[in-house]
Amino acid sequence: MKLWRFALTAALCAPTIALAASVEFVNKSSWEIHEVYFSPASQKSWGEDHLGSEVLENGDSLTLDGVDRGDWDVMLVDEDGDKCVLEDVTIDGSDRWVITDKDLLGCQAAS
Repeated sequence: MKLWRFALTAALCAPTIALAASVEFVNKSSWEIHEVYFSPASQKSWGEDHLGSEVLENGDSLTLDGVDRGDWDVMLVDEDGDKCVLEDVTIDGSDRWVITDKDLLGCQAAS
């Protein structure tokens, strides 16, 4: 299993260490995740793709450190280009999100 650690851009970095959180994405779906974006809740101004040229394959995990605690929108893009947007997600510490087929298919059905 690959494990990547990425530092977030200045827009997502916490102003103090005490306010910083981390988010771990674990891909347990049948699809590769090719892109991961964050946006302050309800702003829809997506920042950089936190995977860059990397791919989150089944069983892989990605940990983003230095995320401001609070409410965020998160967008995942799979290998087919399908977008899954999770709106108004609260990040409050060390969060672990497991991405499943049900999650990705639920996003497609909702759009």
